[in-house]
Order: sequence, then structure tokens, then C-alpha cells
Amino acid sequence: MPSDWNPWHGCTKISAGCLHCYVYRQDEMYGSSTASSLCRRTANFDLPVKHRRDGSYKLPSGEMIFTCFTSDFLLKDADGWRQECWKMMRERSDCLFCFFTKRIDRLEECLPPDWGDGYDNVMIGCTVENQDRADYRLPIFRKLPIKHKTIVASPLLEGIDMSEYLDDSIDEVSVGGESGYNARPCNYEWVLDIRRQCVEKNVPFRFHQTGANFIKDGRRYRLKRALQRPQAQKAGINFLINDREILLLEKNDENDECQLKFDI
Repeated sequence: MPSDWNPWHGCTKISAGCLHCYVYRQDEMYGSSTASSLCRRTANFDLPVKHRRDGSYKLPSGEMIFTCFTSDFLLKDADGWRQECWKMMRERSDCLFCFFTKRIDRLEECLPPDWGDGYDNVMIGCTVENQDRADYRLPIFRKLPIKHKTIVASPLLEGIDMSEYLDDSIDEVSVGGESGYNARPCNYEWVLDIRRQCVEKNVPFRFHQTGANFIKDGRRYRLKRALQRPQAQKAGINFLINDREILLLEKNDENDECQLKFDI
């Protein structure tokens, strides 16, 4: 099972995808919504290098560690702490650290001195929510020295043409709708079109969640949080490449379109 590591908490909104940020929603549930935009270091800041009584690391070797998911790892407010985090990632080269960011344009100024062409154990996801942000962030992302790159189209707010930014340097494109009571709609046609682009460029694709306000075949569905990931899985449209073999890809022989398995 993956582990969560949130060295700091709180973030400021910078683009359309931030409007209904889940961090703000969660803080509001616990009565602290006014503090959501205040970045503060957490008690688990040094979690990756904490030890048990027997001397072993609390986070076991081989773990995937989702990093800074209650903030943005490249948030300017955290500039004073980030270099310590890079050192911990380097020390824990036996684990894979993964963070997503809407601030990919800040990466170069935030990198550690020994980054080179990237750490082998760090995966960076560039988040895009619409065509405007894709056209701004993805050209920057494409040129950066990163060993493992993912594009995260979430919350998907409109159709996006990202085909010119897809090549074999991209480990995966992951797509999802917006969650929460005020979620903006995610149209299944947008999801399928991004999948088509990935298949044409031979880039792995994953549909990770429908969102709470999902449109399919002209019909709107309101889905509870617990159903959003299972329903995306039931679509059966993930395009996974392993040793050049395509897994979980089902096609109709007549028109090469995916056969859907929704039961919503």
C-alpha cells in the first residue's frame, strides 16, 4: 500500500482547477477553512527518515510515497523547507516519491544541486485542467530533466488536445473529474478523446475517477465519492503498456472504439 507524506499543509489557489480544492473542503469539515491558504510545516515533516525502535525505517523499503498531497511541493511559501525534503528523498533511494504540481514553472529554481537529469526515485506529475493550462504548463514540463513524468488531467474541466506534448518521456496520463458537492461537470467524451491521443502516441492512459458530476451519452450522473473510482474502473478503458504489451485494452473490431462497461 502507498504511504502519504505531507511535510507541509496549506496552499494558495492559482488557476481554475483550484476553485473547489479538496484540501479546502477537508479543512472546512474540521472547522479550519480559514487556515487552508496558510502553509505550515507539519509534525510529519521528517517521516521518510523516521526510525522504529529496532532501527528500521518507519516507511518500509520499496514503498510508493505520495508526497505533499495537501499542498503543492513547489509552493513558494515552502521554499525554506524543500531542500531538506530533497535530502530525505535522496537518502530513501529505496522508495519512490511522487508529487503532483500546478507550479511546474517553478521546478528549475527549486531543484537540489545534485539533481542532474533527475532522481531515479522521484516521479513528478504536471496537473492540467483545461486547454489554457495545458498549453502553458506542458511545453515547460516537456523540457525539464525528470526521470519519471506523468500528466494529470484533473479536475478535467473541458476537452484538451495534448497530443503535441505526448512522447515516450511520459510515463502515464491520468484523467479524472472533479469531486465534491459543487463539482463542475466532466464529460466522458473528453476522457475518451484524451485516451485516443494517448493510444495514438503509445503513451499509457488511466481513467482514475469520474468525478461527482459526470456526463455520459448526454445524461448527467451525480456520484458519491465512494463510487467515482469504481465507476471509472468499470469503463474498462485504461491503456497500460508493460514490455510493449497492451493490457486491459478492449476494442470493437468494426470501429476500433472501446467497449464500455458502466453500470451507472
